[in-house]
Amino acid sequence: MVAEAEEQAAKERANYLKAGKIAEQAREYARSLAKPGVLLLDLAESTEEKIRELGGAIAFPVNLSRNDEAAHFTPTLEDASFIGEKDVLKIDLGCHVEGCIADVAFTIDFSREQADLVEAADAALQAALAKIKAGVSVSEVGKAIAFEIRGRGYEPIFNLCGHSLAPYVLHAGEEIPNIETGSYVLEEGDAFAVEPFATTGKGRVADADFLQIYSAISEKKVRLPVSRAVAEHVATEYELLPFAVRWLAPKFPVFTTQFKLALSDLVRQEVLNPYPGLRESTGGLVSQAETTILVEENGCTPTAAVK
Repeated sequence: MVAEAEEQAAKERANYLKAGKIAEQAREYARSLAKPGVLLLDLAESTEEKIRELGGAIAFPVNLSRNDEAAHFTPTLEDASFIGEKDVLKIDLGCHVEGCIADVAFTIDFSREQADLVEAADAALQAALAKIKAGVSVSEVGKAIAFEIRGRGYEPIFNLCGHSLAPYVLHAGEEIPNIETGSYVLEEGDAFAVEPFATTGKGRVADADFLQIYSAISEKKVRLPVSRAVAEHVATEYELLPFAVRWLAPKFPVFTTQFKLALSDLVRQEVLNPYPGLRESTGGLVSQAETTILVEENGCTPTAAVK
């Protein structure tokens, strides 16, 4: 039994590392595509296709969050918006290999006016990685993150956190905060996405009037035929991982009122979990840096190299 557990742990570690290399390549591909005038939909779909070409599976929809947007913004099929010449763009992408997830993100400042804001998140990520090892409390990591961000005149976003990972589970229960809080003590073998957010605002995000990402959370019996069909499809195709509404377009009429009511019905019955877009509550600009790490006895191993 012990040998089987060790074999499984070794397999998962190899898959986490493989996913990280794929995410690293997809990240640089997205970076090369992102330019003023590029449609957000084209950038998202091209990056998702690159993940598949590289041999990975998509762990969640590519997030493209601009300016005061912090997370959970992914284009709709009818989205005609494009990267602006003054945008501060966060690109957050994820892939998995047999459920083992790599979650990475970076910020591009097209305005060339927010280099310090971008650097604040980047430096905070480096400080977090230097602090992480088995036996360290997540509050110590959060303290290091906040120190780097506040030392540059910005605020960490306190209600967004890094998160533990498990096979086919993007948010597995534990968090790495961006401020000094939390009681969890890191253990060797833990997998975490570490993601500092820095802002020119007050450091809090709030829900935006935008919802295009969901994930399945249960397999309850559903009465309405359309709701039932959506729930069954999602459970089969994505398991517990987040998906974009646009991904369902080949099978469902996603622009119809009936389909939108089905999604609302599934959220109400707690079959689906919604991920509304998140904005900085005071309209502050936001930067993000993220990689995935495996906790070691004396440090950590980033599965995707940090740039």
